[in-house]
Amino acid sequence: MSQRPLALRAYLSLASALAPVWRWGLQHRLTRGKETVASIQQKLSLQMPPRPVGPLVWGHAVGVGESMALAGLFHRLGESRPDLHFLITTTARTSGDALQRQGLPLRCQHQFAPVDTPEATARFMAHWQPTLALWCEMDLWPALITAADNQGVPRVLVNARLSEQSLRKRRWGRWIYQALLPGFADVFAQNAESARGLTSLGARAERITVSGTIKTLSPPLSHDAGEFARWRRSLGIRPIWLLASSHPGEETLALQAHEALRQHKPDALLIIAPRVPTRGAEVAALCPPGTPQRSQGQSLPTTAPVYLADTIGELGLWYRLAPVALVGGSLAQVGGHNPLEPLALGCAVLHGTNVWNFSESYARLDAQGLSRPINDPSELASAVQAVWSSPGPREDRRPPEPQADRLLQRLQAHL
Repeated sequence: MSQRPLALRAYLSLASALAPVWRWGLQHRLTRGKETVASIQQKLSLQMPPRPVGPLVWGHAVGVGESMALAGLFHRLGESRPDLHFLITTTARTSGDALQRQGLPLRCQHQFAPVDTPEATARFMAHWQPTLALWCEMDLWPALITAADNQGVPRVLVNARLSEQSLRKRRWGRWIYQALLPGFADVFAQNAESARGLTSLGARAERITVSGTIKTLSPPLSHDAGEFARWRRSLGIRPIWLLASSHPGEETLALQAHEALRQHKPDALLIIAPRVPTRGAEVAALCPPGTPQRSQGQSLPTTAPVYLADTIGELGLWYRLAPVALVGGSLAQVGGHNPLEPLALGCAVLHGTNVWNFSESYARLDAQGLSRPINDPSELASAVQAVWSSPGPREDRRPPEPQADRLLQRLQAHL
């Protein structure tokens, strides 16, 4: 500990002193229904699932997309190494729920990540004793990384992404990053900009590989097959399109485009799936009177021009039903959402110009004709009509990620 940088030693001391605050915060979340007794026990590393016998690869992620990407990566790794076991940790219940709903890869478990105190992370590491540790994107917890270092566990950072904006936000903590990043045996950055940013924060340039996104490895979103069949029978031959993961302002634009589409296709249906389902009432106020809402248990009336899919975890159903989707967050100042999820299910992708969260993916997909940018309701209506006129095959349209095999080879080298 004494040889570690002062900033890291200071962080660990403060984190240890704040352990009672962590406990109080978790109990407060429990009273608000945001935690369960089991999740708190896991986050404090007081009760954890049994560790399987044999080598264990552990991956940590924060968001649903990153968790799914790790699941896809572990699935691929497990195909070539049947002796391996896997663990995925997440901080958010939504990510854990999504993993359980989607289905974990073979020989893979999930638990919540420990709170970032030296005591909880030490108990976590002593229990799981991973053979290899992966951090997905930039959810780097100093005490957790230090606990892995204490046990001599090789560490790899995958899918790392740093925009200029996020780099500026992290500069305040550069002393911590300079203490943590050099310890990663391999760093896989999504693009050259991220690689430069990681180097400026302390990562060793010779260990960085620009590898694109591992989200191409994510399994297709799951769905309820019986519910899909029911919807398919109900919809018949109606032309359908989807506004997925929408943000304020995008619903209005989509509804304007839908009015234009219904001039030529009076039975056309627009399904709106807001990114935040609790916006259901707000979005419903924009829709035609009587628009059915899924959160209210309302099934689709035969003649409804719009359906409000304001629930969590059902994009797999909507992407399978609609041949084309406008992926939200790309017209609002949000940065766009994952275009690979609809493509995996054969759904054509439309998007606005604000796609900096997935800039490389969208640039490549646009160039290959797998996605198309739009700017206004008129362009959106034309693009939807074009897909209806020439629908593509309902199969996985994701282009292969050329660096995925290299990433898997490098991971195997550490095992």
